[in-house]
Amino acid sequence: MIYCVVPRPLVDELYPKLVDHYRDNENVTVIVDRRTADRRGRAGSRNGDPARQQRIVRDRRRARVPGELPALALP
Repeated sequence: MIYCVVPRPLVDELYPKLVDHYRDNENVTVIVDRRTADRRGRAGSRNGDPARQQRIVRDRRRARVPGELPALALP
């Protein structure tokens, strides 16, 4: 399933055209973006905790094992 998301300011102009354009394609659904604000911005303000408003970015890759690899034995 493919969703074609139309931003709210352009609904009147684009939505009817896109629905008409994709009417024969069953794999495409045209939808209207109903979001009014960024979810990350609301999460911190809900509890009033300023520490929750800061986004933490972490490096999730594993650290390499220190040292050298042993030489491979030749057959």
